[in-house]
Parts: sequence; structure tokens; C-alpha cells
Amino acid sequence: MQGSANLNIMIKAARKAGRSLVKDFREVENLQVSMKGAGDFVSRADLAAEKILKEELLGARPTYGWLAEEGGEIDGEDPTRRWIVDPLDGTTNFLHGLPHWAVSIALEHKGQIVAGVVFDAAKDELFYAERGAGAWLNDNKRLRVSGRTRMIEAIFATGIPFAAKKTLPATLKDLANLMPACAGVRRFGSAALDLAYVAAGRYDGYWERELQIWDTAAGALLALEAGALVSGVREGQDPLESGSILCANNQIFDQFARTIREA
Repeated sequence: MQGSANLNIMIKAARKAGRSLVKDFREVENLQVSMKGAGDFVSRADLAAEKILKEELLGARPTYGWLAEEGGEIDGEDPTRRWIVDPLDGTTNFLHGLPHWAVSIALEHKGQIVAGVVFDAAKDELFYAERGAGAWLNDNKRLRVSGRTRMIEAIFATGIPFAAKKTLPATLKDLANLMPACAGVRRFGSAALDLAYVAAGRYDGYWERELQIWDTAAGALLALEAGALVSGVREGQDPLESGSILCANNQIFDQFARTIREA
């Protein structure tokens, strides 16, 4: 797809940050089997990637606002546009040497996400979309959601709450309702890639609670542009504002949503 100037800026920034993270990931694969403080190392890798993204994105568009996981929020001279960035979505995977993590960049205009990039640097898979122009993988592969129509043939992705998160009981109820009705549930540890995989038809649906906007902004646009339906876990919720998201292909969305909401 021939993208806009802004999308090309986002892709360039994602690739540059991804190269930095891949270099650090090779090192953390060694650190994670030692006692050398892999957690601190990953924090430095995360911050270094965010620094690259900030330099690239704000360097190219200095009037835009900025919202990122590590660096917080900066108001831009242009109040209608801001970058929404997660430099390393899947930090725990990265820390443990698991090659499933991504750089996520979204562009918001007047409260609406208009462009998104999710870059899986470890596998060299670049997912990207612009509103109204479809979702794409790498140079020219158009993404489409799966065509499955039966829940029993579908696989779904989610995030299982950990540590101090409060939604573990709700998620366990979700799983108890969903597992007998489907072909399986995956928990891979990156919300951005979960949504990208729905867009690519690799998963048939995805849901999760207690997320931040930088986890889902780019991936939700990918899913929408590939033909998915996207909503909050509860009917009427805004998925980006609430941090609670549910999406699936349109053939199974209603049944999937009912199954989760009944829990």
C-alpha cells in the first residue's frame, strides 16, 4: 500500500526502534539465564527504544502531542494530533528471551485513531493500517480477518491478569464459559500482536481488560481495517478509553460477545 507521509514516518520510526530492540534482545537472551539483572537491562532497552521513537516522530512532526508508556504525556502545539506509543509491548516476553513482542505506534487526530503500526521486529513482521485504506503486512499483503463462522472451530486470544491486577476472577469466569464453546484460547503476552493477529486471521477473536490506550490503539485500527468488529468487553464501553476490549470477525462476533458478557 502507498501510505501517507505520516504513515511512512511511523514505519521508519518503528523499524529503527525495532533494530535497537533486536540488538538488545540478543543480549537479554544471555542475561535471562544469569543473575546479572535482566530486569534493569530490559528497562534500559525499553527507554532507549522510546527515545528513538520520540526523536523520529516528534522530530518529523514537532507540533504533535505525545503519549507513551514510559515517557508520559506531552501536549503539542497542535491540539488535534498526538502520537500514542508503546516502545515495547510484551516486556515480560522480552525479559524471558521469548521472541514475541512489538513496537506499537498510533496517530490520533481529533480523538480518532487514523493510523497504526505494530512491528514484530523479532519476526520482521510489520503490520500497518490507515483509516479507510485497509490493513497490511510488510510490503503488500492485504490483511483480512478469518472467515470462520462456528465458535467450536475458532481460537481466541486474551491476557490473563497477573500480580496486582483486579480482573482475574472475571477472566477465569470468561474462560469457564468460552473454553467449552471454542477450539482453544491462547495467551501470548502482547495485546498489540493479539490484535494484529486477529487482523491477519490467525486468531478469530480477542478480549482483555485493564489495558492502556498505548497497548491497543494501533492494533484496534488494524483489526477494524481488516474487517473485525471492535467494542468494549461490556456493551457500550469505548475500548480505548475503558481499557477493556473485545473483537472478532463479524460472523462470530455476536456469539463471542454474548459468551464473554454472560460471564
